[in-house]
Amino acid sequence: MKKRTPVSEIMSKKIIALTRTDDLYTAEKLFKKHKIRHIPVVSQESIIGMLSYSDLLRISFADAVNDENEVDSVVYDMFTIEQVMSKNLVTVSSTTTIKEVAEILSEKEFHALPVVDDSVLVGIVTTTDLINFLLKQF
Repeated sequence: MKKRTPVSEIMSKKIIALTRTDDLYTAEKLFKKHKIRHIPVVSQESIIGMLSYSDLLRISFADAVNDENEVDSVVYDMFTIEQVMSKNLVTVSSTTTIKEVAEILSEKEFHALPVVDDSVLVGIVTTTDLINFLLKQF
């Protein structure tokens, strides 16, 4: 296993993002359509927050109760993306090593890190990316 492999080797470069003016309906559709768990919230090319699928689940238990959207619509209309997203983000650069990323994720209670170079969001790396990288080593 290479010890100095940069995170750019395993990060997702195709970024699915939201803006602060998007609504939670849009967020839920993106989570389900792309089968992802984390979506960066951007202003132009800069990241301003991160929304996770569990953030949505925290404010709405509708998926766990039934397939109707009645509760979703009431709850989703009460909150904005900006109110629900995480704002105090830890970011890494594309040259950060995979080992360093693994250390950060193992110490923190989140499962994704935005990858930012010169204030521009260039990717996202998740615990799934790390696991897939490790599996390829065997």
